[in-house]
Amino acid sequence: MYSAALALVGALIYGAADFFGGLAAKRLRSIVVTCAAAVSGLVALVLTLPLLGGVWTASDVWWGVVAGGFGIVAVALLYACLAIGPMSILSPLTAVVSAIAPMLWGLFVDGETLSWIGYAGLGVALVAVVLVGFIPGEKVVRPSARGLAMAVGAGLAIGGFLIVIDQTSTASGTIPLVMSRATSAVATALIVGVLVAVAVRRGRPALSVIDVAGAPLGATPTGHADLEHAAHPVGTAPTLGRAWALAIACGVVDAAANVLLLLALREGALSIVSALTALYPAGTILLAAIVLRERVAGVQWIGLALALTAGGMLALA
Repeated sequence: MYSAALALVGALIYGAADFFGGLAAKRLRSIVVTCAAAVSGLVALVLTLPLLGGVWTASDVWWGVVAGGFGIVAVALLYACLAIGPMSILSPLTAVVSAIAPMLWGLFVDGETLSWIGYAGLGVALVAVVLVGFIPGEKVVRPSARGLAMAVGAGLAIGGFLIVIDQTSTASGTIPLVMSRATSAVATALIVGVLVAVAVRRGRPALSVIDVAGAPLGATPTGHADLEHAAHPVGTAPTLGRAWALAIACGVVDAAANVLLLLALREGALSIVSALTALYPAGTILLAAIVLRERVAGVQWIGLALALTAGGMLALA
């Protein structure tokens, strides 16, 4: 029960991070927001080391680096597939695959066993993921094979992150998360640096790289899909200072969600934690309804209700 509660709360916090990141990306370039979130999240995680402790071992450090690599691949594929669209199909597909991949790993590789209510809860959770992530009102467009492949790849990469983090030792504390975030921070900082160098070479100001470039892609710096705000922005874009604050908040909140995910994995089964973590769009939707007064579609309310039902069932598994 404790593990399921941590995973469900962590999913909602992931959604909150996506909410902040999606708003920041309306004013700042996505890769800049990603970099700022990675750095602020890294600082937050480093501050947890004295509190949660951790033993530095080569294996846990490398697991953390590999997890960071999965995160980078997930973001790249997610941005690409959502740019191709249609989001109404590819976003839920990514979320479902991100749940199924580690779920199958836990059940068939790690040999996890659940009660009948646990298996039923996994099924309810997958249905909830699809309904919560569904974007009503879009035209029904048949996705391309390339878009489908990228969506599946993004889901597998997110699932791979969960599987890799689950391999770390309990004694490592938050060290694997620190290394994962450090990998992401270095990679995104290098990309921003290249963009700055290219801009300067072309006679443009270095700060020109921070502005939003191109159409919103519908993804956020956390590596998840922001199902509403990046593709369907609401209200006016935040000021530059507020956008930076939102990007920093995105990283700190996402780091908190990662810690809850880590604790959930160390207390419970990978299959259960992955299913509940995939419900992260619920946090974004609820914040949008409360803060931005956005309308929540009926199908999404059904998904939210099923998410709570699944959480209760999996807590009893």
